[in-house]
Amino acid sequence: QVRLVESGGGLVQAGGSLSLSCVASGGTHSSYAMAWFRQPPGQDREFVASISWSGGNTYYSDSAKGRFTISKDNVRTDPQMWNLKPGATGIYCCAGDKMNLGISDEYCYWGQGTQGAVST
Repeated sequence: QVRLVESGGGLVQAGGSLSLSCVASGGTHSSYAMAWFRQPPGQDREFVASISWSGGNTYYSDSAKGRFTISKDNVRTDPQMWNLKPGATGIYCCAGDKMNLGISDEYCYWGQGTQGAVST
């Protein structure tokens, strides 16, 4: 059983950076496509970024482009986030699947999420 555990997040001011981490266990992480989603307060979950299992393809939402990079190694998917706006506030969840799902939310494995907040 694949298990994903997120950490990091916290509170930063607008224009600042957040560090998140997603550690996978129970599977061969190198063969999984990974993604990050965000659920803003009172809103539905939304796609932020994903990376194919090989790492060769990445996808970003329009709001994440230029502010978010995603990469993966054998056990971790740690995104870099910078120059953040208050709209980036939300619960950040990582997700994984053996298939390259791009921007779809039909990933098989999900973490519990970690809170990130950007103040004005």
